[in-house]
Amino acid sequence: MQEQKKFISTIYPFNNLVSYELDDLTKSLSTVYFKENSLVQAQESNPEFLYFVFDGLIQEINDDEVLNVYSKGEIFDSISLIKNFSKNSFVAIKDSICYSIRRDDFMQILSSNSILENYFFQSISEKLNNNVLDEKNRDLANIMIAKVKDAKIHKAVITDTKKTIFEAATIIKKEKIPTLLLKDENKEMYIVTDSDFRQKVILNRMDFDDLVVKIASKGLIYINEDDFLFNAQLQMAKYGLKRVVVVNDQDKIVGILDQISLSSFFATNTFAVSNQIINAQTLEELKEASLSFIKIIKSLNAKGVKIEFVSKLINQLNKKLLDKLYKLMAPKELIDKSCLVVMGSEGRAEQILRTDQDNALIISDDCTIKEEELREFTHNFTEILVDFGFPRCEGNIMVSNPYWCRNMSSFKELIYKWVNEPSGDNFMNIAIFYDALCASGNIEMIRELKSYLFKISSNSQSFYTNFAKVINSFDVPLGFFDGFVFNSKEEKNKNELDIKRGGIFIIVQGVRSLSIQNKILNTNTVKRINALKEKNIFDDESAKELIMAFNFLTNLKLKSSLDKLDKGEKIDNYVNPNNLSTMEKDLLKDSFKIVNRLKKKLENHFKLYYV
Repeated sequence: MQEQKKFISTIYPFNNLVSYELDDLTKSLSTVYFKENSLVQAQESNPEFLYFVFDGLIQEINDDEVLNVYSKGEIFDSISLIKNFSKNSFVAIKDSICYSIRRDDFMQILSSNSILENYFFQSISEKLNNNVLDEKNRDLANIMIAKVKDAKIHKAVITDTKKTIFEAATIIKKEKIPTLLLKDENKEMYIVTDSDFRQKVILNRMDFDDLVVKIASKGLIYINEDDFLFNAQLQMAKYGLKRVVVVNDQDKIVGILDQISLSSFFATNTFAVSNQIINAQTLEELKEASLSFIKIIKSLNAKGVKIEFVSKLINQLNKKLLDKLYKLMAPKELIDKSCLVVMGSEGRAEQILRTDQDNALIISDDCTIKEEELREFTHNFTEILVDFGFPRCEGNIMVSNPYWCRNMSSFKELIYKWVNEPSGDNFMNIAIFYDALCASGNIEMIRELKSYLFKISSNSQSFYTNFAKVINSFDVPLGFFDGFVFNSKEEKNKNELDIKRGGIFIIVQGVRSLSIQNKILNTNTVKRINALKEKNIFDDESAKELIMAFNFLTNLKLKSSLDKLDKGEKIDNYVNPNNLSTMEKDLLKDSFKIVNRLKKKLENHFKLYYV
C-alpha cells in the first residue's frame, strides 16, 4: 500500500492530496494485469474503472486510428468514466500492470476534493488556462527574491561640502539626477535632494551662495546591490526614508535607490517608461527608456501576468519607442508622406524578447525626398536601433535595405510579383508583409497595400494551397507512443525540443494561411483565430484550445529564454522537457496534440496532399 501511495503521489493532480486523502485513495485501488494485445476497455461501453499505468503501454484507438498511448505515471480514461460512456477502445500493446479504482469510489473522491473535481471536469483548453493561473500564484514568490540591482538605480554623484547651494543645484541639473551626495574632510557622507531645494532653500529664502551642506542630511542608510529588494523596502519603512544608498561588495557607492524606483519595480514600471518615451527629447533619453524593457518583462513574468498581456504591453512600448525614434530622426519630407511598419513577430505583437529587426518603409508616390538623403536616414535609423538593442536582421529585412524601402507604386509591383511568381522566397515575403503593423506615419498606406494583396491573391486559387504548404516541412515533436521526439543535429540540443518549429510556427503559419484567404486585416495570431471563429472557420472549442496551446507554448519559450538570459547563454527556441514539471510535460503533449489537429485541418482544407 505504501508503494501505491508513493506512486500515486507523483501523478498530477493527485499530488495535491494530503497524506490521509492519499491513504483513502490507495485503499480503494486494485492491481490488474493485462497481457499483450488484450482489451482493457471496449469502444461504446460503460466503463467501470479509472486506470493508473504502473508498467507497460496502453493504446487508445478509434476506428483503427491510434489516438493516444499511455505509459507509466499516466491515467486513463477519466472523461469516459465521468460521462459513463467510452467513445474509444483501450488495448494493452505490451504486458502491462495498472492500478484501478472503481467508478463509484472515484466519483466519491471527486465530490470531496474540489481540486480533483475542477481538474477532471475541465477541457484541455481550461487545463492550459488554469496552468497559467497556477503559474501566477507560484511565481508570485519570485518577486520576493528580486535583487536591488534589478530595480532602476539612480547615478550617484559625490561632491565636497564646500559647494554652494547654487553650485550644487547646477550639478543636479547638469547630471540629471534627483539627489546629490556630499563628503566632508572626515569622509562623512551627506545627502541633498531636489525636495531640499524646494522646501529649505526657496521657502526659507536662503542665500544661493550659502554652503549646500546647511540643507543636507546625515545618517545615510546603505544596502548592497545584491541584497533583496524587499529588504530595501523594509529599511526605508523602518527608518522612514525615501531613499537608500546602494553599494557593491567592495563597499563602493554605485547608486541611489529611491521610493519611486522601488514602487515602479513592483508595479512593473510600464507607466513610468511609457512617459519616459513620450517625454524623451534626445536619442540618449530614448535609449535609456529602451533599456528598461527587459526589467519590465522579467517583472511581469515573475508576477505571473498572462503571456498575451505581456506581449501587448511590450508591443505598445515598442510601438511608442519606434514612433518617437522615427519622428526624432526622419527628414521632414517623410513625416506625413510615409508609413513605418514592423513585421514578423513584432508586427503580430508577439515579440517579447528582442530577436531581430523586421521593418520596412512605405513612401508616398508624391514624396519629394532626395534618394541620397533617404538612404542616409534609413542607414542611420537601422544603426540606432542596433545601438538600442534591436539586433540586425540576418535576412536584411530592414529599412536600410532598398528592397524594403520604396514607394507605394513600387510596393504594389512587388506584391504582384510575389503572388504571381510562386517561389519559397516570395511566399516568405508575403508572410512577412502580411504581418506588417504600422509603427509610425500614415496607417492607411499599409491598409491599402494589404487590400491590394487580398485582391491579387484571390485571383489564384492555387495560391492559398502553395502558401500554406510550408507547414508540411515542420513536424510536431510528438511520437507514435506519445513520447517527445528529439531531432536536433546539434549535440548541445540533442535532448531538447524546438517548440517554435514544432508548435508555435505551425500555429502562426496555419492561422496566417486561413486569415489571408479570408481577407482578415488583424496581424496578431490570437485575434486572427477569433476572427476566423466569427467566420465559422473554427468552432468555439477549437478556437479556445488553439489559443490556449499557442499561449502555453509561447509562455514556455519565454520562461526558457529568460532562464538562458540570466545564465548568460544564447537565447534560442529550445526547451528541455527534463526541466519541466510533470504537469507542464502533460500540457506540452496536449498542446502538441492540438497542433497536430490543426495540421490535419489545414491538410484537408487546402488539399495539401496534392501539392
